[in-house]
Amino acid sequence: MSDFNLVVAADILGITAFALSGFLVGVRNNLDLLGIIIAASLTALGGGVVRDVILDRTPFAFNEYYPAVTVIATIAFAFIFRLYHREQIERQWLFVISDTIGLVAFSITGALLAIQADFNFFGVMILSFLTAVGGGVLRDTMINQVPSVLISDFYGSIALIVSILLLLLAVFGALNTPGVAVVAALAVGLRLLAYTKRWHLPTLERR
Repeated sequence: MSDFNLVVAADILGITAFALSGFLVGVRNNLDLLGIIIAASLTALGGGVVRDVILDRTPFAFNEYYPAVTVIATIAFAFIFRLYHREQIERQWLFVISDTIGLVAFSITGALLAIQADFNFFGVMILSFLTAVGGGVLRDTMINQVPSVLISDFYGSIALIVSILLLLLAVFGALNTPGVAVVAALAVGLRLLAYTKRWHLPTLERR
């Protein structure tokens, strides 16, 4: 699989997962139909738009059909599924898993595109981070919540870890589909473990 196809595949996976997590956030916050669609769309596409603006190219959501089609299909499926399985789709674990998959997938696309653009170490980390958390920040800001990346267990850290691992693969000439798949599996496992164990980065408490 070429680098371009790998990016598109990761994009579609990330869009699907983030659209679902945005949908669930909208439902949990009692948004109306339009609000749920906006929450899902912002979550799914926001990070990619930020990424493409930094790369000085037309955002993928504006010149490709697959982002919009993927978002629409995911929202439609979620609405239909909720009509028949309301309790299952509103469970917390489904949100965590979908958000984790979206986070890792977009971390990978951001890092891969930054590496292709010959960004330096710092640039790869920043682009991976912004691609991964951009949509979630827009979603949380819209519903007046503190963005998850600022308070959640190892959330933003996962994007940084993914970018570092992909950079190491690139340095050693092992940046291929199997290598990326291993990084993705490790990142998903680490995020779910951090959530289960309630790991958090240290905070500075006010006295």
